[in-house]
Amino acid sequence: MGMLRKIKVMEGIYWVEVPRVGLYVLCGCPADVVKHLMKKGLIIPTEVQGVPCETGPNAILLADIMLQNGRLTNLAEFPVLQMLYRQGMLLPSHPNNTGARPLLIGDPEVIKSQMQYIFRGNYGLVSEEEICATGVPEATAKVLMQIKLKFAFGKIRPSDELLASLPVREHLVEICDQVFIRRKKLNVYEFSFLDERVTVDMNLESECTYPSPYPLNFHNIKREYFAVIHSGQGDGWDINRPSMGSVIMFQGKVYLVDSGPNIEYSLMALGIGINEIEGIFHTHNHDDHFAGLVTLIRSGRRIQYFAPPLVRVSVFRKLAALLSIAEERLIDFFVVRDLQVGVWNDMDGLEVMPILSPHPVETCAYYFRTFWDGKFRSYGHLADIATRKILEGMVDQGRGDGIPQAFFEETFSQYLMPADVKKIDIGGGLIHGQAEDFKDDVSERIILAHTSALLTTHQKEIGSSAPFGVVDVLVPDFSEPLRDTAADFLFAYFPGITRPNLRKLLNNPIVTFNPGSIIIKKGEINPVVFLVLTGIVEKISADAGIYNVLSAGTMLGEYHGLQGLPAKNTSRSVSFVQALRIPAGSYLEFIQKNRLDVMIKTLNDNRKIMQNTRLFGENISTPTLNRIAQQMQRHHFPAAQGESLMALDPERLCLIESGRVELRWRDRVMDVLKTGMTFGEGSAVFRGERRFQYRSLEPTTIMTIPGELLREIPIVMLNLLESWESRRHSTSPSSSEGECGETAG
Repeated sequence: MGMLRKIKVMEGIYWVEVPRVGLYVLCGCPADVVKHLMKKGLIIPTEVQGVPCETGPNAILLADIMLQNGRLTNLAEFPVLQMLYRQGMLLPSHPNNTGARPLLIGDPEVIKSQMQYIFRGNYGLVSEEEICATGVPEATAKVLMQIKLKFAFGKIRPSDELLASLPVREHLVEICDQVFIRRKKLNVYEFSFLDERVTVDMNLESECTYPSPYPLNFHNIKREYFAVIHSGQGDGWDINRPSMGSVIMFQGKVYLVDSGPNIEYSLMALGIGINEIEGIFHTHNHDDHFAGLVTLIRSGRRIQYFAPPLVRVSVFRKLAALLSIAEERLIDFFVVRDLQVGVWNDMDGLEVMPILSPHPVETCAYYFRTFWDGKFRSYGHLADIATRKILEGMVDQGRGDGIPQAFFEETFSQYLMPADVKKIDIGGGLIHGQAEDFKDDVSERIILAHTSALLTTHQKEIGSSAPFGVVDVLVPDFSEPLRDTAADFLFAYFPGITRPNLRKLLNNPIVTFNPGSIIIKKGEINPVVFLVLTGIVEKISADAGIYNVLSAGTMLGEYHGLQGLPAKNTSRSVSFVQALRIPAGSYLEFIQKNRLDVMIKTLNDNRKIMQNTRLFGENISTPTLNRIAQQMQRHHFPAAQGESLMALDPERLCLIESGRVELRWRDRVMDVLKTGMTFGEGSAVFRGERRFQYRSLEPTTIMTIPGELLREIPIVMLNLLESWESRRHSTSPSSSEGECGETAG
């Protein structure tokens, strides 16, 4: 056996080890990668000098770009925590605490971004001034800072005190003891030791995503008036379950409480599309509650973000570091709804009370309630809480460095507020709760969560478990919420059409498709049009290379159904899908009566251009695509046109419908852009200067779209950001020439 060994963990993720020199490198670290390493046997329980601990990596090779196919490539927080605490590299007197630090390897800018993201994940806000800037009174800020320092063993330490780093570009660099690494091209690195070499390629194929470490069964969830879906009871180390989280249904709308790793798989299993999420209530910024935020950005509209400013600023500061963007830019991705701590906030009929929860970072627990049948029905979500023993040990003993007794008592009084259903963190240790603190809690039903261990008999006497997908209904729904959803989509699709006219479309059956069912088959004439109301649909044409992920609000089979033509794509359910089934004849009569024929054809033609691109191919509803299609403008250019292309409005994104465009930076050809690619994002969308030059290489047709309109669509913004990252690393000029400020492709 060779001395340099490579193991494939999953697509785009590798393990490289040189046992002779004690080097174990994790190459790539997407969400939940630690769980994948555990399942592969690359992290196992062991003992060193009689002390229990784990094996694992001691170095991480970071991917060159932060996003691939819309998924984060570098989430080093939990792998680093595994090294520091579960391997023991930071624990006092632990035999693995030899002075060596976890090592981050890769592009210097990526390392810098990860260091800052890990720093904010460790500490959140790092001074009383930062805390006060969120509106917290000085006295409370002082208490919160004292708590933070207690958890941090008295000192806020910059990341470079905890971690080592090794910048790598194209030149050969020594990692340690004659083990070398060099970058061959984007996301491709070569390791060498003596006369052995291995290459790792962290690139994902275009339709590939990182898999979930645990399988989840599909569920067909009925929309209730007020209910809680238990979408996660595990923690960041549980290889069999998602991290602690919940889905709240209220008046037909869907809300998340936290957004942990692989949230897209959880939502898919529950039959919930990203476009169905109304908002997220966020507890804090640790990755097992935070890593799915970028998934929520993959929506065709901005999702509401609910949290007190104290939590929001802590989260956004970490997210901005992770994405390497300015904090102010995050407003492009979310609708911020700030909450007030300690009072009931009325959020469109759902009352919400955040309470401060002592933790290393700014954290709130939440209570939700609504009045029904003469009383309040309530749910409490207590993630990442402190045990009574730990918090009591922080009470001031006269030295002036502790927390007030009154703060301690108020915290536990709020923890024990009765609720119809309450989910509590029982992870134990220094920074998590324990079931025994709730043995006298009079809540009707207590769910024990945030643990990877089996429940003990004592814990089972205190609370219940809740398998994935279990629903607690607090107020049943006796109306037809899906009819209301269908009406909302149709009103958005056909603005100006009267309700009586739309009733003709609404008066049709709502049908359910099981996961994996073909809804419309390529090559067949389908006599029905479907309006997707819930779930996830994939649209496929393998020969044409088309793969789109569609969510609620999408109209399937519209144009070909109206024309009686064979479908050009196959539409297939990914999850349970519910859709309004409209006979094509009825739909055609509606279109003709309201003189919508020309509009439907024009919009369909323009939508087809967009949906055949990666930029617009996922999670954008038909009404949103229609808004874009209505404002698209077509321009034709003969070959070798440069000045004419440069005369295009810089505030409009350019999409190549046909032809080829050469993209230049100064005197250097950067790329040749083809059908389906875009250019001009820097000026049109990101409000920068236009710095590239463009020239048509053959007769070319360009569709332009207002950048202002695209800034309202988070998934488009995220796709453009990913494109920019890839171009910056693979073809941009050196940093000494200045930032291009624009993307293409």
